[in-house]
Amino acid sequence: QVQLVESGGGLVQAGGSLRPSCAASGLTFSSYAMGWFRQAPGKERKFVAGINWSGGQVYYADSVKGRFAISRDNAKNTVYRQMNSLKPEDTAVYHCAARGAFEVVVVPDAEGYAYWGQGTQVTVSS
Repeated sequence: QVQLVESGGGLVQAGGSLRPSCAASGLTFSSYAMGWFRQAPGKERKFVAGINWSGGQVYYADSVKGRFAISRDNAKNTVYRQMNSLKPEDTAVYHCAARGAFEVVVVPDAEGYAYWGQGTQVTVSS
């Protein structure tokens, strides 16, 4: 079955950086657009960034544009999320998500993603 396993979250001071990753298995990774979403306590899950099947198109929420970068390595079945200039408001559980088979285009809605990782906590202290 499809599995998405995130790693690389943690506690960091404001202004710091993290580079979490998400390893996928059970799917032809290069046939799937991928996304990152985050959910803060008491709030709804929100789109953070997305990348199309080849990595040639990337999309970001306005709140992270210029600070976060999404990339993928199809040979390693892995998608990455470089997080720079972190702010306390970036504190959330971050989830990796994959769209359905051959859905290669990014969409910003959680409903458009068929598979989800378990999530990892990112905490930014002020």
